[in-house]
Amino acid sequence: MTDKKAVVLLSGGLDSATILAQAKAAGFTCYSMGFDYGQRHRAELQAAERVARQLGVVEHKVIGLNLNGIGGSALTDSSIAVPESPTEGIPVTYVPARNTVFLSLALGWAEVLGAHDIFIGVNAVDYSGYPDCRPAFIEAFERVANLATREGVEGCGFRIQAPLQNLSKAQIVEIGVQHGVDYGLTVSCYQADDEGRACGKCESCRLRAAGFSAAGVPDPTRYR
Repeated sequence: MTDKKAVVLLSGGLDSATILAQAKAAGFTCYSMGFDYGQRHRAELQAAERVARQLGVVEHKVIGLNLNGIGGSALTDSSIAVPESPTEGIPVTYVPARNTVFLSLALGWAEVLGAHDIFIGVNAVDYSGYPDCRPAFIEAFERVANLATREGVEGCGFRIQAPLQNLSKAQIVEIGVQHGVDYGLTVSCYQADDEGRACGKCESCRLRAAGFSAAGVPDPTRYR
C-alpha cells in the first residue's frame, strides 16, 4: 500500500484540529506544522501540541517567524485592540499575507517529505472576511505550488486541500465529534490568557460558541 503523506497546518484552533482528524480518517500519514509568528499569545501553540499528540501525528513542527516585525494586525501588534463587536469589511485581526506564508512553508516541508497533500482549515462560510480564506485563493496557491516546485514540474504535484471551505461552523463541529476530536484541547480565542482561557467576546469566540450551540454539542471552551 502506498503511504499517503500529508502536511496539515495546525494552529491549535477548532478548524485545524478538525481537518487533522479528517486527514487521518482519510488514510493519510500526517505531519503537522504550526507557527510562532509573533501572535498575541502562546496558548494556541500549546493547544496545537496537545491536539497533535491526541490525534497521533508523526511529527509536529513549529516554525518561528517574525510577522510582528511588519505589524498591521491586532493579532501581531499589541497597540491595536482586538474588536469585541462585529465590524464591516476586512477586520483588523487579518494578518497580512499570513496564509500565503504558512502555505509556502508547508509546501517546502511537503516537498522534503514526499507528501503530495497539504491541508488547511480555511472556511468561506463562517469566516471573518479574510481574503486568504477564499476558495479562489486556495485554487491560485495550488497552481503556484505546481509551478514553483521541482515536485510540481517533475513529479506528481501537490493538492491544497481545504475540506472545510463550504461548511458552517456547526457542520465542522459535527465532523470533528464524529472523528473523536477533543475540542477541550483547542484554543480559538484571539486574546486568550496564558492559561488558554477564552475572552468570550472576540469574533472567533462568538463564531465558535455559535457553532457548538447550532450543532447541539456542549461547548468545552474554558472562559475566563
